[in-house]
Amino acid sequence: MYKKACLGNNIPVLMETAREIRSVCIGIWVRVGARNELPEKSGISHFLEHMFFKGTKDRTAQDIATEIDSLGGELNALTSSEYTLYYVKVLDEYMEQALDLLTDLLMHSTFPENDIEKEKNIVFEEIKMVEDNPSDYVHDLFSRHIWGDQGLGQSVLGKLETIQKFSRNDLVDHIKNFYGAENIVVSCSGKFDEARLLDHLEGSLGALERKEEPKHNGFTNHEGSVNVITKELSESHICLGLKGLPYKSMDRYTMHLLNAILGSGISSRLFQNIREKRGLVYSIYSYHVAYLDTGLWAVYAGTDRKHVNEVINITVDEMRDLPNSVTAEEVMRAKAQLKGNLILALESTSNKMTNIAKQEIYYGHYYSPAEVIEMVESVSLDDVRDLARRLTGDNPFALTVYGPITENNLRGSCRLVQ
Repeated sequence: MYKKACLGNNIPVLMETAREIRSVCIGIWVRVGARNELPEKSGISHFLEHMFFKGTKDRTAQDIATEIDSLGGELNALTSSEYTLYYVKVLDEYMEQALDLLTDLLMHSTFPENDIEKEKNIVFEEIKMVEDNPSDYVHDLFSRHIWGDQGLGQSVLGKLETIQKFSRNDLVDHIKNFYGAENIVVSCSGKFDEARLLDHLEGSLGALERKEEPKHNGFTNHEGSVNVITKELSESHICLGLKGLPYKSMDRYTMHLLNAILGSGISSRLFQNIREKRGLVYSIYSYHVAYLDTGLWAVYAGTDRKHVNEVINITVDEMRDLPNSVTAEEVMRAKAQLKGNLILALESTSNKMTNIAKQEIYYGHYYSPAEVIEMVESVSLDDVRDLARRLTGDNPFALTVYGPITENNLRGSCRLVQ
């Protein structure tokens, strides 16, 4: 059962109880991420996320680690382009202890100077780890290619040169600017006592003041062009995409269905046509990333350098052909896939906690699973074809290729290079 309450300072608290299970997951969401950062502070949201685990007024970093392990729980955080999440998941009997730990981190962390310098080295290693994994790193390169060096183009992890300059004052300033009550959402799912949850939150997060600080959202222009980064790798990694839809778009479920037909799942067109029939790739998939004000519909593939042009050309042809070729059978199969994915995902308290928070952040409204399924079912074949036409039409593709290839290798045989 879903309920929404507000603390005295108007922080929304979203609650979805499930009495039949034994766990509870609590998340504190802050509406700030990589796109809100000034270029000279790139990576500070993610770095601050790390630093919240380095000790509070009453707990050392070792105390925090020992306490969550003694509860048999999970305490973690993540940063995206548009939000930072801190969450804890434990058995229901430990809810209050876990909540005390989570709110202590958010309210009373001390950010010791020595730990700041040590954590810089840890984040440097994290950046290197991503750069050493080309199938991950190509997505960062693709985002920078599309959105530029500000806003959505900025890496969540940041840059070595900006991170190196971070000081304790930078962290404190970031909290002052973005960690006010107006930017926070709390979500909780599982087995818990609602009154005790709200009472604890009122005495902790309820003390935060509301502020209205400017946000640096950056640009949301979508550049359609070719970007080749040559590097000696065993495979070439391809990201190819078009401008997509914002999170709140009325066509969002049509978008999910269209994406499923193109490249989400082993029955999708790209998987069947490029991997199963031709054997050109091991990994290929399409995905849609939605943001507050824009979106990206893209395809990833990893292939041998001699197959790059063929993979790109088949993918472009498949996407351009969608408005005229999507069938009723494909739409029906995509609906079954989407509904199954939704129901299975919502069997997890972590996913339920995430679902209700994102709905509040992006829609300001809660849609039950039954309502979502109804909206999915209402999408027609004509809706899917019409959206495919609007997205593919004359819109420019953006292409990033990372691997043992140069732009000259694409000329003459790649649809996107004239």
